[in-house]
Amino acid sequence: MNELEPQQDIAPPRRRRLPIWPFVLASAMLLVGAFVFAAVAIPISMPYYAMSPGPVSDVSDYIEVENPSDTTEGELFFLTVSLQEVNVLEWVGAQLDSRVDLAPRENIRPAGVTQEQLREQNLALMNRSKDNAKFVALTYLGYEVTYIGSGAEITATIEESAAEGVLQEGDIIKFVDGEEVEFSSDAVDLIGGRAPGDALVLTIERASEDGELEVIDVPLVLGPYRFIDEDGNVLDDPDRGMAGVMLRDAPVEIKFPVPVDIDSQNIGGPSAGMMFTLEIINALTEEDITQGRRIAGTGTINADGEVGSIGGMRQKTFGAIDVGAEYLLVPAGNYDEAVDAAGDDIEVVRVETIQDAMTFLASLAAA
Repeated sequence: MNELEPQQDIAPPRRRRLPIWPFVLASAMLLVGAFVFAAVAIPISMPYYAMSPGPVSDVSDYIEVENPSDTTEGELFFLTVSLQEVNVLEWVGAQLDSRVDLAPRENIRPAGVTQEQLREQNLALMNRSKDNAKFVALTYLGYEVTYIGSGAEITATIEESAAEGVLQEGDIIKFVDGEEVEFSSDAVDLIGGRAPGDALVLTIERASEDGELEVIDVPLVLGPYRFIDEDGNVLDDPDRGMAGVMLRDAPVEIKFPVPVDIDSQNIGGPSAGMMFTLEIINALTEEDITQGRRIAGTGTINADGEVGSIGGMRQKTFGAIDVGAEYLLVPAGNYDEAVDAAGDDIEVVRVETIQDAMTFLASLAAA
């Protein structure tokens, strides 16, 4: 009789456990994808503008003069900044890009001012800048120019300001407390620097209901500087008076002895003024003021030839570097910011007047 063999325990086959990490990774990717989809499909507006380097242009492409000199071998460039209101995704992208800055919306477009009004204001500033450039360049070269302003036109009133309900779009300020206003800058100078509660009288030209123009005196008591953004946040300065109007020059009569045309296309703002001025001088001068160099620059220009500060200096510096400019002419008020952004990639030159710019260019050795 055979002995029975010991019974062996036979365990059931073990199930293979799948790793967890692929599911975790897939879930994370789904969440990120859902966030990106929501940010694109449902763009939630953020109260910021993204400022990034804009197009860089050869100034000679925008200016035509009668009988220009043909000795120019170098190049003059003007710089721009691209401004864009951002959604959540674009806000995140701006945080990750060292060349982009975020500016609070109210710093660019005050509450109560539409995007179209802002665009019109910037185009008006560009038109004034072009006229100033022609005036400064031609008078620098010894020509006589007749330049006659007709007042400051109100393009919008700010909500909850002293002007609301008292002044209106289309009014033209002719006098402030009896002092003549030729240009919008005159009105800003005459009204600015006052305190809340200060009273003044504006003499304005206004179209009546039948379309006839009438001149009337409008008393105005300045309120405190105050804006309310779209989220209801109050930005104020209780020690600074504010009328609460946006202005542009009323039609200006200018008689130039030399035909000069500046086609700025759809570019707005006053910051190309200095470079327009230099290009006009260069076009009407036998010598090449650039000495054959690639010169970039930015800055406003007033009728006295003074170069004023601008916004977006970091982005404009990056634009000058990208185009391969050797020198960057900047207003005194923007010099430190430009130097910080430039590093060792471009030489930054501080200018306060158009004469400063011309003196520097004359000091350059020919390329």
